[in-house]
Amino acid sequence: MVAATTLAKQLRYRLPSIKLCLVHEGLTPGKLYAIQTPTDAEEYLEPLRHAPEEHFVSLHLNAKHEVIGLHEVSHGTLAASLVHPREVFKAALVSNSYAIVVCHNHPSGALVIPSSEDVQTTKQLMRAGKILGVNLLDHLIFSPNQGVYSMRENNPDIWKN
Repeated sequence: MVAATTLAKQLRYRLPSIKLCLVHEGLTPGKLYAIQTPTDAEEYLEPLRHAPEEHFVSLHLNAKHEVIGLHEVSHGTLAASLVHPREVFKAALVSNSYAIVVCHNHPSGALVIPSSEDVQTTKQLMRAGKILGVNLLDHLIFSPNQGVYSMRENNPDIWKN
């Protein structure tokens, strides 16, 4: 019995403790921007269009689809960015998001046509969002020379399940 108590005391001090903290940077109550269309997101994320490397970001939305947060999920290279649902939804869950819109850019100016990886990523995020209770509203692609490409508008079958 004494050995078990001693072991418990030793382990108690070896276990790492984790503390989550949410810090709002620059959020002004009452001045939230609503995202109702891909064009709304395009206007909000205009600087992303001109970024020299690929960025994958998520907009965190409340139940009124107002932006309550922006999270850079991945900052890639000229041609690629790694994305995993865990990284996309971690910040969304901490910020108590009702829904998200994910976006990435094509810095090369290439056509805003999704790659097969973009489509697979969208499907994977849809499945994860359903499990976690955070709706994926759209996956947008920006290019410096073109408008925004909406996966939801151009691939509605992904959202039919």
